[in-house]
Amino acid sequence: MIVITAPTGNIGRHLLSRLLESAPAAGEDLRVIVRDPARLPDAARGRVEVVTGSHGDAGVLDRAFEGADAVFWLVPPDASLTPEEGFSGFTRPAVEALATHRVGHVVGVSALGRGTPFADRAGLVTASLAMDDLIAGSGVAYRALANPSFFENLLEEAESIRERGVFTDVVDADRKAPLVAVADIAAAAARLLLDRSWTGTGSVPVLGPQDLSPNDLARIMTEQFGRPVRYEREPLDEMYTTLVGYGLNEEFVQALVDMKRAKDAGLDAGVARTPATGSPTGFAQWCAETLKPAVLS
Repeated sequence: MIVITAPTGNIGRHLLSRLLESAPAAGEDLRVIVRDPARLPDAARGRVEVVTGSHGDAGVLDRAFEGADAVFWLVPPDASLTPEEGFSGFTRPAVEALATHRVGHVVGVSALGRGTPFADRAGLVTASLAMDDLIAGSGVAYRALANPSFFENLLEEAESIRERGVFTDVVDADRKAPLVAVADIAAAAARLLLDRSWTGTGSVPVLGPQDLSPNDLARIMTEQFGRPVRYEREPLDEMYTTLVGYGLNEEFVQALVDMKRAKDAGLDAGVARTPATGSPTGFAQWCAETLKPAVLS
């Protein structure tokens, strides 16, 4: 039995689709934890066991982890909480339930940065790495999917790209860094969940096929859209002021700023790209298939 948390989110929906295709042949049953079962895809109806509720709730986890062999763990972002509350605080009931039900394997969504000089001052990434340590300390076999920023973050910029030909971030325009499609993260998770021959704890980087700078992204978008797209760098203090003005938790916003600052300093550059750490979806392909329809709609 494989339990999937956040099955309707960006990564979880891709993972659920893959496991619906692969799990029956592997003799695996699937169970999902979801707040709103109506959001599950039609393909899942009658093919997965559904536990309704939040996977931050101890009672929900007790039901969901009963008889489970493996768990896909993803903490949903919550800008109303401090980073410690949002990551380790949310995960502590799961750690207890994993031990109670003797779950053998967990695959979690985390971040790059461990072992770099920036790891202890990278805000949200630091909190994510602490969550990994908490899960690893439970005694389960654990693999943290160590991810850079997602291509999908650019979907938040679709309106600005459409109306002004501009996207923004806070990193240097020429700072090259790995970027990844969420579908590739889901593919890595599916492989680990279906082949549980691994033991112990560790990280599995998912880096995408190449490092790209904001200027590289602008060039590729310009080529894909047939119209100019440029990058504008936003000062960190402006980002902080804007987000706090929206009512977000100040500690959360500061952690986001600290993460962005660490990424601009090279947080994601600590892992070499190899056949094992690279992933197949390039930005041009993702741009054509996902971003372009959103921008030109």
